[in-house]
Amino acid sequence: MKESILLVDDEIGLLEMLQLVLEKEGFKKIYKAVNGKEALEFIEEKVPDLIILDVMLPDTNGFELCVKIRKLTSVPILFLTSKTSDYDKLMGFGMGGDDYITKPFNVLEVVARIKAQLNRCRLYKEEEENIDLEFKDFEINEKTCELVAGGKLVECTALEFHLLLFFVKHPNQIFTINQLYRNVWGQESLGDEKTVVIYISKIRKKIEKDSKYIINARGLGYKFVPH
Repeated sequence: MKESILLVDDEIGLLEMLQLVLEKEGFKKIYKAVNGKEALEFIEEKVPDLIILDVMLPDTNGFELCVKIRKLTSVPILFLTSKTSDYDKLMGFGMGGDDYITKPFNVLEVVARIKAQLNRCRLYKEEEENIDLEFKDFEINEKTCELVAGGKLVECTALEFHLLLFFVKHPNQIFTINQLYRNVWGQESLGDEKTVVIYISKIRKKIEKDSKYIINARGLGYKFVPH
């Protein structure tokens, strides 16, 4: 596979194990960093297609590093950590992460999550149409992956943008949590409803000013109502 992956963790054995498995899965461009400084220097020079980021690094907190990375790129970031509390997961998503994997983990699940993220990104990159969708309070450009609200460019993670794009391309249709997970995340929800709810909340804060666009149809799901 042509996509490049940056692994950021201070556990050398874990880095080597992930690299070995990913190479067996066909990934040719695997890069490693053992601290935040190395990771930032690499990204400033060459932006990878996906980042696996440990939360506990020797020179920084992974959440804080994620904020810095988000100023450089919107590529998918998957947190890898032993912290399992809901608070830590919310923190990770709030800082700009796209997925959250807890240790100990099944390495095949990590690979599956990586592939799901990259497949979704690949589909959007291959989209040839330059669809410019304008609404009362915001504008979204599919080709450039840009969101403009209030006349200003709004920063979005890859998942935030893809979820919003999915909604605006399917106006007035109700989607369950499982359907959103399947169509945007590229996998089954497996009972995890909080992730979708968190992302919808983050999108609402960015696009809803005078009008409410994403509606919660109680007991049914969510729908996008254009104005």
